[in-house]
Amino acid sequence: MLRLLRGYAFAIAGIAIGVAGVVALGAMSERIVRFIEGGDRFVLGQISVAGRGMGMGAGFTAGGLLPAATIKKISSVPGVAGVQPQVMLPLDPSTSQFMTLTQELILGLDLSVPMPNRYYRALPVRAGRFLRTGDRRAAVVGAAFAASRGLGVGSRFPLESAEYGVVGILERMLTAPDRFVFVPIEDAREQWVAKDRMLRTLLASGAAALTAADLNTGVAVGWREGEDPDAVARRIMAEVPDVNVQLPSELSRLLRASTAFFAALLVGIGALALVIGGLSLANTMAAAVFERIRDFGIKRALGATDLDLAREVLGEALAVTVCGGAGGVGLAVLLGSSIDAWAGRSGQQLFYFSTRLLTGALAFSVLLGAAAAAWATVRVVRLSPAEAIRRGA
Repeated sequence: MLRLLRGYAFAIAGIAIGVAGVVALGAMSERIVRFIEGGDRFVLGQISVAGRGMGMGAGFTAGGLLPAATIKKISSVPGVAGVQPQVMLPLDPSTSQFMTLTQELILGLDLSVPMPNRYYRALPVRAGRFLRTGDRRAAVVGAAFAASRGLGVGSRFPLESAEYGVVGILERMLTAPDRFVFVPIEDAREQWVAKDRMLRTLLASGAAALTAADLNTGVAVGWREGEDPDAVARRIMAEVPDVNVQLPSELSRLLRASTAFFAALLVGIGALALVIGGLSLANTMAAAVFERIRDFGIKRALGATDLDLAREVLGEALAVTVCGGAGGVGLAVLLGSSIDAWAGRSGQQLFYFSTRLLTGALAFSVLLGAAAAAWATVRVVRLSPAEAIRRGA
């Protein structure tokens, strides 16, 4: 085996480089796919309702004030099962106020109400715990947010003029919550008042009779079993005035449209890499077989049959392509992990090495290498032993 590997060292290196390129580009494509799928699950699991107008809200609600009386009306709409008041604010108000899955957001949750999101009844916590009723100045942060600021459980960080303690860090979800800061809704309301000068003016003037329970940018609404979420959302539109209601299917369409260009770009690059890498792998394997044409001619002259040569070549091809494919996968994972470790300091992740990608790349390299070796062997055995020896010389 060692003699075989030494003899095919350049072929193995060439295959490894080709496979590494395919796997690296495939991992970038997988990252985009996980981003879209995760966003889909997040927005399709609830109906997002916001107050009419553009206040400090951002992300999925992007709305103004949603009073408690309006929330009560939403709760009474047929088909609604669970309404959780929320306050969603941009961490940095100078950034875009429109829906984005990459913006850092503060999300205040009413912890007295269970999360109505059908796919995220509880967000996955990697370290520490999630928020509990009665918590104040406590925060659970997304994985990307924690990584970009070097936060851990027990760390403290400022929001406006208040210090918050990190009680939990979410698992990396590869979608919007990775950049969220989850706080109790009471703390988020204080943040909203501190950030929004117009709201402070309104409260100070007494022009509107508002209580703390009225300070909500939106609600997450669940639906009963057997109900169509879009139909429930349309009922809310019809029965509750002065609200912005996002249909889950429409939000999903907007999400996919906003990422369609990048997904198509990576699919195109991945397909190109597959073609180039496949041609490189096949050419390398075929060339390695043709380099041994003189050996095959001598063996046939000594009595080796075509089947004997086919078994030998295919056995060596499988060994070489497995070694080259495994080396390429390992090289791609090593480089990708190193880049992600560097990019992770700013909360970024560029690659996602899924099991299906790694096994698919290895199977692709083995099958294509074996096919190229078989084609080359057929070409060789068509020659007479004398012609093979002459060409090999």
